[in-house]
Amino acid sequence: MLQNIGIPGLIIILVIALIIFGPAKLPEIGRAFGNTLREFKNSAKDLVSTDEKEEKANQNNKA
Repeated sequence: MLQNIGIPGLIIILVIALIIFGPAKLPEIGRAFGNTLREFKNSAKDLVSTDEKEEKANQNNKA
């Protein structure tokens, strides 16, 4: 669904967000969104690294 949004669609979304939230709130919203994405990314990395460590431990125990 999001693949069909082009540049004009993104511009319309940004204009609507600007109208709804105002220019003062947009930096705060962007910052909060960025922090949320960063936390999600870090959590995903932690899960992957934990799984890899468990797999290595299991392989070492079998050998």
